[in-house]
Amino acid sequence: MTKSHIYQPKKVNIDPTRRYVYFQIKGGKAFLEHIDESDPMPGQVSSFFTFHIYFRGQRFKSRPIPCACEPQIDEGFLLELHKDSSGEAGKMADASTMLSISDPIHIVLIKTETSGETTLVSSNFFEWRTVLASSGNRMSMLLELKGTGNESKVPSGVIEIMMELLPKSTKNFGQDVVAAQISLEKSRQAERERLFLVYAKQWWKEYLQIRPAHQDRLVKIFAQDENMVNRPVNSFVKPLRGGRLLDSARHAARFVSLIHHEKVQSLGGGSKTEQWTNTHAFLCRNKGDCEDHATLLCSLLLGFGLDAYVCVGTKSKGAVHAWVVTISVEGTVVFWESLNGHRYIHLPIDPNAPPMDKQHRSKYPYKTVGCVFNHLSFYANNQPSDSVEVCKFNLKNEADWKSMSQDAILSVCGPGASPSWPCMPPLCSSSLDSSLVSNDLEQQLRVMVYEHRRDLGLTTNFDDQLSYLLTPALAAYELERVTGISAGNEEFQDSIKQAVPDGHTFKGYPIQFSHRNAKRAFATCLKSPVCEEIINCRGDHVRLGVRVKVYPYPENATATWIMFACKYKSVL
Repeated sequence: MTKSHIYQPKKVNIDPTRRYVYFQIKGGKAFLEHIDESDPMPGQVSSFFTFHIYFRGQRFKSRPIPCACEPQIDEGFLLELHKDSSGEAGKMADASTMLSISDPIHIVLIKTETSGETTLVSSNFFEWRTVLASSGNRMSMLLELKGTGNESKVPSGVIEIMMELLPKSTKNFGQDVVAAQISLEKSRQAERERLFLVYAKQWWKEYLQIRPAHQDRLVKIFAQDENMVNRPVNSFVKPLRGGRLLDSARHAARFVSLIHHEKVQSLGGGSKTEQWTNTHAFLCRNKGDCEDHATLLCSLLLGFGLDAYVCVGTKSKGAVHAWVVTISVEGTVVFWESLNGHRYIHLPIDPNAPPMDKQHRSKYPYKTVGCVFNHLSFYANNQPSDSVEVCKFNLKNEADWKSMSQDAILSVCGPGASPSWPCMPPLCSSSLDSSLVSNDLEQQLRVMVYEHRRDLGLTTNFDDQLSYLLTPALAAYELERVTGISAGNEEFQDSIKQAVPDGHTFKGYPIQFSHRNAKRAFATCLKSPVCEEIINCRGDHVRLGVRVKVYPYPENATATWIMFACKYKSVL
């Protein structure tokens, strides 16, 4: 046994009145995709792995680990085993309580490329209770991590795990007792799922008997997650409170819109494959499809006390899409587009009225709606047409919406009903220092402007005061994106007029990104004729300005605002 593998627990502060599982990932092997990768040279940037751990409301993250066939991981996580019931949570969990804690440890492995691209390598729900039957409440084992999506049956690598119960339990269970408990839970869940499937089939049959055309409506009762597990769509939504990290429903919509959007491509080109991702894996990757955005936004709006539902339907070009709807007590219907944070008030039009002119037509991009759902309810569109513009959202009206039994939904999606399905993780605060990253990005862009102009044979003079004066404009743009209200424009315009002498011209170009990659941002800006004109500005007394303001949101999502400006003497 090599010295590096000798068990040496790390010193951590442990409350002696609580019980913990110390969960260590020692090393990895057989990550065959990286078999050709040699160790990076010091200072060389390489792609890296990050392990994210979620267990009973606790979230942890490993340091970045350089990708390799046998990555050196050596990370430990102290997971607290607290009781559920109020008043009991402060007591130490005894043996029988621990045996009944069915929550798995969710291990998410993310790979980050040198470009900043992130991939979900593996999403594993690990059964930790085997440690209760091991001698001395300590055990080590090899865990094979499977891929995700189309590769969910393909191993992506193996990790060596060590677990220890702290403090040790006075009562030890036999392996047969632990195995019997786990098996009992699985069979109970399987039976609940079977009964729900029987109910859903019957419900669907009744729905089709109403109108044959219902066969073609987007009524999505089940969805596949990243491990190709089929689950009722209701299980992807749970009321989620943002704690002190989000101030309002509109802040929640802004946050969700800043998480990157990516369709899951099927292998060998072709159309996208549909894959819904568990919220924890979606947040760790900071990227996902429209369904992931919509279920997260719906969960956050429910947390803010709104009557919110995910809508499944199509967009104007017929592409399948998911968005969110909220219905107020007065019956006001608002659509929330989770990919950009836009809100649209919906007023159904009379299908028999003459066609409307373009000015009065609805502004939202949705064409049809097949069903709406949240954690408690599921409604299929029962109206003669599934076109959104004529759709009424009085969900309690059975003639317009066919509802599923709430008891049936709760039998599989209620608290504790399906322990192998994940719970909603809490949001993590941003670890970014806004001033630091804003400054860093601004310096990089200055260098890029300088080099770009030098290649054109132009000199570059930056005006620090002009750059600083752009700050209020960026703050106003972000405020408007969050609240829909613009403020402070008069002062900004006045300050610019004061700073630009008579006979001089001012030009400005603002743009927002959800990444912090200076090269990508600069390349995008140069594609805009207005911005290119500013950066390539020639003439007398040319002074340039650039200002960057990074607005951090939870989960390291960011709104990165950049403004380029120039002032120069106008030649008549």
